Amino acid sequence: MSLLSVDRLSTHYVGAAGTVRAVDGVSLEIAEGETVALVGESGCGKSTLGKSLVRLVDPSSGNVTFKGRDVTAMAGRELQSVRRSIQMIFQDPFASLNPRHTIRSILTAPLAVHGIGERKQRDAIAAKMVAHVGLPADSLDRYPHEFSGGQRQRIGIARALILQPELVICDEPVSALDLSIQAQILNLLVEMKTERSLSYLFISHDLSVVRYFADRVLVMYLGRIVESAPTSELWTGAKHPYTRALLAAVPDPSRRKKAAPITGDLPSPHNPPSGCRFHTRCPLATDICRAEDPAFRQFGSGHAAACHHAQ
Repeated sequence: MSLLSVDRLSTHYVGAAGTVRAVDGVSLEIAEGETVALVGESGCGKSTLGKSLVRLVDPSSGNVTFKGRDVTAMAGRELQSVRRSIQMIFQDPFASLNPRHTIRSILTAPLAVHGIGERKQRDAIAAKMVAHVGLPADSLDRYPHEFSGGQRQRIGIARALILQPELVICDEPVSALDLSIQAQILNLLVEMKTERSLSYLFISHDLSVVRYFADRVLVMYLGRIVESAPTSELWTGAKHPYTRALLAAVPDPSRRKKAAPITGDLPSPHNPPSGCRFHTRCPLATDICRAEDPAFRQFGSGHAAACHHAQ
């Protein structure tokens, strides 16, 4: 059963320099209990998509449906109620926590906003959550600057989970952390998923991070999804040349054949290329790629790619 369904979602920013097509006609689904990874280079629209799903950024068109309810049509208390079930963990643990607030204030604020418990009850819930994510017992009356980067991200995770959501959008949650700390945070997210029956949308530019974490991977390029596949199948049989180039950048001694690395710069989302948006950097590009936008083709159960020359 689909927990979240996205249908042709677009988020465009209109400014003096023109229109930035950050997200352009994206469709996807996340099932209950599923971890879906959204990967791609910086600037491809991943974070904008994540924020659009919870209406931190308002989409320009399309629909987001959560458990059969149209999130894009909601406002006021109705939107607030669905946000209790969809929470977000942000990329930068140094910027996402208010330095003037104690951890107690940071964790109890969502409970107060949603009218959960009295003050003593909220304090008790926050204390339990602090222990659950592996922070010291005296954390509640300390400030964010007193914690390390990994500890701050644990605070961010605690804040996201304290409302007992069903879906958590993780926006590059480990990219600002050291490798050893990354593993700890990923293990914590896996543990929380099992304990709380969570679904995740895990946004990352690093395929090596999602390989052992995600059930399914969506590959995004310049505002659009170009390939979708189960994680194990993507590693052994990627179809889109962009996906293969991303995989080539991941150290993997078991891979027999390496794809050529991506050359050139990401085109501007102000004026994306005609036809296939990847054709300006693709070694397989032909005239049809420059003229026609490729449709998704199926390559077995759950595996699809938008490429005229998908192999």
